[in-house]
Amino acid sequence: MPSGDAGRGRAVIDAVLPAVNGGRFPVKRVAGEPVRITAHCFTDGHDVPRAMLQWWKDAEDGSPAPQAPTEVPMQLEANDEWRAEFTPQEPGLYRYTVAAWVDTFESWRHDMERRVDAADIRVAARVGAAEARAAAMRAASHTAAADARLLEAWAADLEQGAQGPEGAAEALKALALQDDAAEAMRRHPDRSLQTLHPVALPLRADRERARFSSWYELFPRSASPVPGMHGTFRDVEARLPGIAEMGFDVLYLPPIHPIGRVQRKGPNNALTAGPGDVGSPWAIGADEGGHKSIHLDLGTEEDFRRLVARAREHGIEVAMDIAFQCAPDHPYVREHPDWFRWRPDGTVQYAENPPKKYQDIYPFHFECEDWRGLWQELRSVFAHWIGQGVQIFRVDNPHTKAFAFWEWVIQDIQREYPGTIFLAEAFTRPKVMHGLAKRGFTQSYTYFTWRTTRQELTDYFTELNTAPGCDYFRPNAWPNTPDILPAHLQGGEPAVFAYRLVLAATLSANYGIYGPAYELLEHEPRAPGSEEYRDSEKYQLRHWDLDRPGSLRPLIACVNRIRREHAALQADHSLRFLPVDNEMLLAYMKRSPDGRDVIVTVVNLDPHHAQSGWMRLSPEDIAIAEGDPPAADWQMHDLLSQQRFVWQGEHHYILLDPRRAPAHIFAVRRRVADAGSLDPFQ
Repeated sequence: MPSGDAGRGRAVIDAVLPAVNGGRFPVKRVAGEPVRITAHCFTDGHDVPRAMLQWWKDAEDGSPAPQAPTEVPMQLEANDEWRAEFTPQEPGLYRYTVAAWVDTFESWRHDMERRVDAADIRVAARVGAAEARAAAMRAASHTAAADARLLEAWAADLEQGAQGPEGAAEALKALALQDDAAEAMRRHPDRSLQTLHPVALPLRADRERARFSSWYELFPRSASPVPGMHGTFRDVEARLPGIAEMGFDVLYLPPIHPIGRVQRKGPNNALTAGPGDVGSPWAIGADEGGHKSIHLDLGTEEDFRRLVARAREHGIEVAMDIAFQCAPDHPYVREHPDWFRWRPDGTVQYAENPPKKYQDIYPFHFECEDWRGLWQELRSVFAHWIGQGVQIFRVDNPHTKAFAFWEWVIQDIQREYPGTIFLAEAFTRPKVMHGLAKRGFTQSYTYFTWRTTRQELTDYFTELNTAPGCDYFRPNAWPNTPDILPAHLQGGEPAVFAYRLVLAATLSANYGIYGPAYELLEHEPRAPGSEEYRDSEKYQLRHWDLDRPGSLRPLIACVNRIRREHAALQADHSLRFLPVDNEMLLAYMKRSPDGRDVIVTVVNLDPHHAQSGWMRLSPEDIAIAEGDPPAADWQMHDLLSQQRFVWQGEHHYILLDPRRAPAHIFAVRRRVADAGSLDPFQ
């Protein structure tokens, strides 16, 4: 049997949402934005339940919940679902739960409203008087003297009225139902038998860049303006104005550490490197140092800190690649040999995914005896670079490292540095990708790179924006990476590069490109059927002619400006696909939280031919609030071409020719003035 008085509590809390794995992992939201909580609450019989949301900022050190959490009354909607909101004001870990109880006063008042028999009304009035006196005592104990006096007086009036003549029953009923007394009663409910949801559910509030970001990846060693010369941080600094003009706010650098010389790879992943070959930045570590050191040809720590500071002046944050693996000559291999797997022939097990072999990379052995020492050292890598001004980390292949490590290290780092953002670069099985997101990764790579048809894109992004996944998995869409030149880009058609950019930037609030390869339409694979770039920067220096004709820089700058100016594109959860009667046209809309900003994107998925069709968008779809009167007409402003169209009704003709424009990005402008006004839409 339940202990104490638990068996007397009749309120049931059947579910509290959102919740990830029943509260095992945090829900993800952004600081400063309301969080909607839903609870399924009911009780037996016909009594009236009440529900209260409780929330607090977690100490993150194992301390118990505060004695007096912030409370928000929950409102009953439909089907025993109660809702309330709270707003975490700063990044960090929060917790929330729900309390519910049978409200004896509201149950009494509900019955009193339906009573017609005079004798029943007099008896019920005496019951109400007792409830009022008990509430008056609770009010007095909470130093609410005015409420205590009001309720005492009301109780006395009910008692006196109950003893009055039978003909005064209607007046007594009116007295029992007076609003000022009811409001005072609601402020001091009897919660002695309340039910508390057994789990204080966690919520991680991140800073805004976790929800909305535009990433640009480049190799610093290829940033030199002189062909054949190794680039430096100063060269990257000179590139910052151009990156800012394109509208990116995150500059992601592949590993900047010393590169191993033992088993160094040559161009195009050749097993043997020549004397001047620079090797792969992901083969980390040499005599000069490891994960906390900088490649000497790139510059000094002072140069790096200067780059980080200059980037901030341009509104850009520098993101670093963290690849927890070592070259054979990394100092860790000498100093901590037990952190690696050793084979029977006395050599260290290098990374491989048969038949692929990566002889220049040694993985860490997360099952080693000194796993605690390994964990602490790897944590110190993050702390070191945070000390240099970095707050965003792209983590290489996290699915090949222990999941328990990520859960610990991300939580531990964010406890000390709440604004830190972690992007999981994991192209692996769906449940593994979701498992990493649950364990703390702020953003996650996606399968967008390989989703090409309308059905594939619709199904995949609907899945990404459906609970429970959308409560913890934040997609970051990339049309290309240094590792992936997808088949659809290998033809080099500008229209394909253009429409894939528009898709990534408008379907997902977080997206990125690997440049300058992308804007310069780099498309040659290493071999037929390969997704590797020919002459990849992963293995050699490249010189990029940024002024090459046909660059997508103007389009990229335009799309990123649209993203910055329209709140509808700065979050994912409002995404909704729209019907079109042509499979080669993909249409979808997003709206801002207040409903005022609506963006409709239509993309032609055929890079060779013009495509047309009828799209459905009704006046109700663009209404600011539910129940608004339908608009007779409205303006669709194409933010790419600056064309404007006035639409009416539900069905609208679309024609997109990839030779002129592969997509529309429409801003919906509603009529606010008479037709005679200079601009009647906004």
